[in-house]
Parts: sequence; C-alpha cells; structure tokens
Amino acid sequence: MTVYNLGSINIDYVLRVPHLPAPGETIAATDSHAGLGGKGANHSVAAARAGACVRHLGAVGEDGAPWLHALESAGVDVTHLARLPGPTGRADIRVDAAGENSIVLLGGANLAVPEDAVTSVLAQAAPDDLLLLQNETNGQVTAARAARDRGLRVVYSAAPFDAGVAAQVMPFASLLIVNAVEAAQLAAALGRAVGPEDVPVLVVTKGADGAVWQDLHAGSEIGVSPPDVTPVDTTGAGDTFAGYLAAGLDAGMAPEAAMRRAVAAAALSVTRPGAAEAIPDAAEVATLLG
Repeated sequence: MTVYNLGSINIDYVLRVPHLPAPGETIAATDSHAGLGGKGANHSVAAARAGACVRHLGAVGEDGAPWLHALESAGVDVTHLARLPGPTGRADIRVDAAGENSIVLLGGANLAVPEDAVTSVLAQAAPDDLLLLQNETNGQVTAARAARDRGLRVVYSAAPFDAGVAAQVMPFASLLIVNAVEAAQLAAALGRAVGPEDVPVLVVTKGADGAVWQDLHAGSEIGVSPPDVTPVDTTGAGDTFAGYLAAGLDAGMAPEAAMRRAVAAAALSVTRPGAAEAIPDAAEVATLLG
C-alpha cells in the first residue's frame, strides 16, 4: 500500500520572537533558522516516519535541490516531483515564547504543479492506495477525482481553509480533516452542519483537546485526547496529525487506533522547534503511547 501526497514544499524561514508583533510594531528576534516545510512536505515526512510508503506529488523551483534531498532523507519518494523555473514555495514564520505562531506564505512552484503529470502518476496507483491532499497547491480537484475514479481512498486536509475549494473537493473525498475553527467556517459556508451527503467521515482537530472522528453515515463518534506536554512550537502539529492518520489508515489500523497514534505524534511534535524536523518517528510515538 502507498500514500500518494499532492502537497506543497516550502522553505521555512523561522524567527523566534518574545511575542507576535502587533500591526506596525517592530521587535527583535531571539533566534532564526531555515528548514523544510509546507503542509504537503510535512504530511509526507509524517506519513513516512509513521511507516508508510510515501510518494510525493508536487513541484519545487530552481532553488529546490536541498529540500528534495531533505524529503528523500526522511524516506519520501520524490521521483515524480516537478522541477520548475522560478522560486520554491516559502513560508515566513514567527514563533512566540508560548509556541504560538503567525505565518506568511509565498506559493511559488506549489501553485504551478503540472496536473496532467499528477493524473498520470495516479493512473498507476492500486485501489488499496491512498491520496492525501491539502490546500497549498493547485490541482486538488483534478487529483481527487482521478484518485476516486481509480478506487483510492482520498484524505483531504482542508487547510489553509478555503470554503470554495473544499466544496469542490469534498464530493471525491473519503475523509475530511478540519480544525474546530475551519469546521465552523465550513458549516457557515454550507448554511448547515457538514453531513453524510458531503463526505463519509469528518475529523475535527481541537489542539490541546485532541481530535474527534465522526462517521457521518453511521452517526457515530470517536474522541481522542492527547498526552499532556509542554509546547515549544506548534508549527506543523496539524500536519503531523494528518500525515500520521493517513499512514495509519493506509496500514489498515482501526479509526480509534489511528487517531490515538496521530494525536500522540502531534503532541510530541509541539515539544520541539521547527516543522518537518520536529515530527517524531513511529518508535518515539509508540514509546509515548506505551
């Protein structure tokens, strides 16, 4: 089984600050670093560290070689990534003393992924494979339709949230992941709560309160709470959860077990600085759970 991930690849430029600046305020950073990031790259690294076979679909720019190497070093297959003229995606991130962050994105190559190349790769997938999606690239609807037609499960993490894009992808999704704020925004855009006519399974993440799995056809719900940790940097926690959840489902884990492992992985990730580099491996998560 394989997790195909159509997702962004960013160069993360991180500044640690005493507090997030207010409009017009200039403050001094206490530290800085650059690293691999992007919701898509984080998803792939998380799924690979969870034990999945991961093939990343997406694009980098002319400055992308170090970040492809970083993905490969994490165990991700980058054979099908496009190399395009122009810049790789970029995220400028501020992280405060409590671990909260603010992020500004430059899409770069992430917004020019060749959609025909994506569908060509997905045409080779097996029906028991899985496609993971998010909203930092183009091509989500095309990929979701192609994967669904091929018989793959489609896991859609609808972030950064865009109600219009979500409405187009949901008809092809097997499972939708949103946080509590995004769930409310989606309900407002639909004019009603998300229902089985929209997507079979809804997963709502709630930060320090864990996550909830809602089987909308059966009307059942599974809630999972995270272990108690002290946050250092919350960047990428939701991505860690999504990647681990996709990997667990791809491996045939039951929803509660997959959720419990994903929540624990996200909790571990916030105890470390950075995005992709903060994602724990399966052995670390097993130790925490055990």
